[in-house]
Amino acid sequence: MDLHLTEAQRAFQLEVRAFIDSKLPPALRRKLREGHFPNRQEIVDWHRTLNEKGWAAPHWPRRYGGADLGVVEKILLQEELYRAPAPQPLAFNVTMLGPVLLQFGTQEQLAYWMPKLANLDVWFSQGFSEPGSGSDLASLRTSALRDGDHYIVNGQKIWTTMAHWADWIFCLVRTSKEARRQDGISMLLFDLRSPGVTIRPIRSIDGNHHFNEVFFDNVRVPVANLVGQEGRGWDCTRFLLGNERTLIAKVGGCKERLGRARELLPDSGLRGGARRRVEEEIALLDAEVRALEMIQWRMVALEESNPRAATLASVLKLKGTELQQRIASLLCRIEGTQAMALHSEDGASAASTVGANYLYMRATSIYGGASEIQKELLTRGMF
Repeated sequence: MDLHLTEAQRAFQLEVRAFIDSKLPPALRRKLREGHFPNRQEIVDWHRTLNEKGWAAPHWPRRYGGADLGVVEKILLQEELYRAPAPQPLAFNVTMLGPVLLQFGTQEQLAYWMPKLANLDVWFSQGFSEPGSGSDLASLRTSALRDGDHYIVNGQKIWTTMAHWADWIFCLVRTSKEARRQDGISMLLFDLRSPGVTIRPIRSIDGNHHFNEVFFDNVRVPVANLVGQEGRGWDCTRFLLGNERTLIAKVGGCKERLGRARELLPDSGLRGGARRRVEEEIALLDAEVRALEMIQWRMVALEESNPRAATLASVLKLKGTELQQRIASLLCRIEGTQAMALHSEDGASAASTVGANYLYMRATSIYGGASEIQKELLTRGMF
C-alpha cells in the first residue's frame, strides 16, 4: 500500500529490507515460505541477529536494548519481516512482558530483565489461561500465598504456548480471595525449572506440539519477582492484552500468505470457472487485508489514551484472525486433496503444510481473547 511515508521512513524501510536480505539464512526463508514453523534455535538465532541492530525490541528505549523507534517504523519493520518471510521477534519477551515491565516494573527488575529479554537470553511463556476459565481471566484459581520473602504457588495453567521451549513464565495468580475478583490477582515471574513445576504436552489437531498444561505444586517464588503491586495484576493484564491483540492481527502475514496463494495457483490444476472463482476470492481477500491495514494505520494515529484505540485493537484482532482463517482455507482449496495429508505413511510430516496450518489457524479466534469477547468489547466501545 502506498502510504504517505516521510523520506526518512522510506529509507528505513529499504534499510530493513536490505538487512533481512543479507542476514536471513536462505533455508530459513524457504522453510517459512513453504509454511513450516521455525525450530527453537532458528528463532533464538534470528532474534539475536535482530537484536544486534536494536530491532528485536525496536520500540523500547535504547538504554534497555531497543532502538527508540516510533510506531510507524515499528510497523514497517514488522511488515518487512512478514514480507521476507522471517521469524518475528519473540512476542512473549518483547511485545508482552517487556512493555509491562517498562510500565509497572521496579528499577531493579528493569536493569536485570530488559537486556535478557531483548537478546532472548531467557525465553518467557505466558501463564494466563486455566481449565474452565475460558476467556474469563478474572476467574483464575491458581493461588499464591505469602510466606515471608516468598510466595507459595499452587494451581494449573493450560494452553501455555511453547512452555516446553521456555525458561521462565509470567504468571497470573490469585493472592487474595477477599477483594473483588480482579483486585485479588497478581503477576509473578518465575523459573519453569523450579521444584514443583510440571509441564505436560498438548498435541493440537494439526498433529504438532504447540501447547502445554503447566502444574504448580508448592512452587516457591521470591516476592522480588512480583510485577507491579500485589493485587493489581489486572492492570498489567489489560495493558498487555491491548498490545497482544494488535499484534495478533498479522496484517503483513496475511499479505505474505496471499502471495503464497498466487504462487501455488498456476500449478494447482484448477481451470475454467473454478480457477476464476479462486482468482476472485484472492482479489476480495486482498481488498479486505488492505482495508484492515488502513485500520491499523488509523490506530497508529490515535493517542494511546484515546478510548477509540482499544476499540480498534479489538477490530484488528477480530478481523485479522478471520482473514487468517479464510486465507488458510483458500490455500487448502488451491492444493486440493494434497492438503489433506498431514503425515506420510512413515509418520514424517507431509510435503504440504497447508492442511496442518488450516487446522492450527482454528485457534486464532480463541487465543488472545476469543472473537465473542472482542464483539462484546466492540459493543461497549461503540455505545
